[in-house]
Amino acid sequence: MEDIKVVLADDHVVVRNGIKMLLESAGEIKVIGEASNGQEALDVVRELQPDVLIVDIRMPIMNGLEATSQLGSYSVKTKALILSMHNDEEYVLQAMDSGAAGYLLKDTSKEEFIKAIHSVHQGGKYFSGDISNILVNSYLNVKSNKNSKSSDITKQYDLTKREKEILELIIVGINNKEIADKLGKSVRTIETHRFNIMKKLNVNNVVELIKKVEEASIL
Repeated sequence: MEDIKVVLADDHVVVRNGIKMLLESAGEIKVIGEASNGQEALDVVRELQPDVLIVDIRMPIMNGLEATSQLGSYSVKTKALILSMHNDEEYVLQAMDSGAAGYLLKDTSKEEFIKAIHSVHQGGKYFSGDISNILVNSYLNVKSNKNSKSSDITKQYDLTKREKEILELIIVGINNKEIADKLGKSVRTIETHRFNIMKKLNVNNVVELIKKVEEASIL
């Protein structure tokens, strides 16, 4: 199995050195480049084409969110994982809008850090517990501000209260295991609910599911 190739972007050398040592101690992640600001990170990404760009938010010249939003123009394969000390809702939602595949806080454990890198490398999304809660609450707030049309449409698809709850978690990128842990249910139960949701909305995958939810204002 090939190493996961990573570029680190943080304006503090000491921080980068610490992250590099932590990641490479896992034995399956290789730090192939470093950058001290967003523009430098994009230049390094274009040259080295890493699997994952781990990027801080607050950096000089260009911040991490701006770099993340432009990442696709420099590499179609590289996924952005935000690593920040900030858990403000504004930063988290901006990271989502910028196309970040994950968001971790700098006090995260080594185990969760490694798990997040593997997850985004495999095409998934990863958000630490606090960040997931922010995303869920944001979607719930948006939902509560919609008019009664939303509830009428929901009835049309005959979604149960539990299915709507799980749908909200799926939409923000939380996987079955994390949903099961959050709701105190088994993974098999969540998989069954997920199957039923897909069937009721007549979709085949998460991409189609998100599109259907947005177009039909289901939540």
